Amino acid sequence: MKISVTDKGRTGIMLEFSKAIGATIEGRYYHIPKDRGEGFITGFSWEDNELRMMVRNYYLNEEVLLERNNEIAEGEEDVIFLLSGIFPSPVQVEKQPLPEQASVLICIQAVSSAVAMPSNTFFRSIGIAVSRQYLKKLFGNVVHPVVVSILEAKEYFAFETAISAEMIKTAGEILHPPVPEGVESYYCKLKCEELLCHVFSLLMQREATPTKGMHIHDIKAIYAIKDYLLSHINVPPNIATLANQASMSEPKLRKLFKQTFGKGVFEYYQSARMQEAALLLKEKRLSVSEVGYRLGFTNLSHFSRVFAQHIGMKPKQYSVN
Repeated sequence: MKISVTDKGRTGIMLEFSKAIGATIEGRYYHIPKDRGEGFITGFSWEDNELRMMVRNYYLNEEVLLERNNEIAEGEEDVIFLLSGIFPSPVQVEKQPLPEQASVLICIQAVSSAVAMPSNTFFRSIGIAVSRQYLKKLFGNVVHPVVVSILEAKEYFAFETAISAEMIKTAGEILHPPVPEGVESYYCKLKCEELLCHVFSLLMQREATPTKGMHIHDIKAIYAIKDYLLSHINVPPNIATLANQASMSEPKLRKLFKQTFGKGVFEYYQSARMQEAALLLKEKRLSVSEVGYRLGFTNLSHFSRVFAQHIGMKPKQYSVN
């Protein structure tokens, strides 16, 4: 199903999307109709729409292509922070929807004009849209190159980082505010700013190397490479092949990939590989040997060492604990 909505900047698209799929409104919650899936969308807006937050906690029965048409006034192109897969999984059921990949994407609104929303996927995300003026009030004294780019860059950019334990805790407090309804908005505003602090804290741990603006085609190419790595998690990447697929030189690929994700191609691949291993051990209850061989390891001792480097303990110990 294809849904076309118009993003007019600080008016948001939550209401338009909810109307398009026939959601029912109950207070600040937009409930997904039973014939389309289950769950809800909700959100807040503060400071004359300078800071907005949307919470998605739902799944859809059919694939939806959300086509966003940008009609954003000059000076109103806010910075988007999309924290995906940030809420914990629900109690296991017989037919469990697939989870989103846990990550934080930071970009400006015009970077992505179309978002695929696959079927049988549980969306557990928080999206924050914030003006640069508001961000500068919070982080204007930070001199790290990545932060400066987010606050000042005139060109397109995209940065991605991991979801931290602190973010998960804060997101849970937003999903279920432990305060009376009358002060929920004020409480969630503080928690929204807290999430931004956690995101910037992770970005500031990167090497303080200069960043450069990216063409929209390069951003799409880099994310196509990311998707390829994640869908071929049992095959070590070949830089020459990836560069050819992206129609860019190997040095350019290495530089833009590391600038976007904070890790080199192989480092990113290996980290994602070990996260998948942890998932298979903990949630799928596969044995260590089954996981190792499924992820392309021929030497289980090597798999165990790599797993421990990334996760902090041996795979057998992790599966037991």
